[in-house]
Amino acid sequence: MSRLPTHVEVGGILRRATAAGDFAAVTKKGDAERGSLLIFVASRGRHVSILERVLSVEGDYRWRQVGPSDSASSAEIADFLAKRARFDDDLWAIELDIAEPERFIAETIASA
Repeated sequence: MSRLPTHVEVGGILRRATAAGDFAAVTKKGDAERGSLLIFVASRGRHVSILERVLSVEGDYRWRQVGPSDSASSAEIADFLAKRARFDDDLWAIELDIAEPERFIAETIASA
């Protein structure tokens, strides 16, 4: 069972978003090698989804949607991140504001 170090995967996600002309930023930096990873996806400032990289029963890493629904307020999203960060010091969080969030989510989930 192997995967890219988290900082490498984060860099790839940031480059992918910025290459498309979208906004991407690290909002919480965790352990460079093995930190867990959340992607907060928005479009035009509106929350769309949160993706989390998780270990599957087959032993590989996959992406799944987690957290507040697409109608969540900024406070709900901040509370979700704060709660997760309290229990995981190694957590990374990336914020994306992208033009085609549904496509990004589908591509990300399918590529895992």
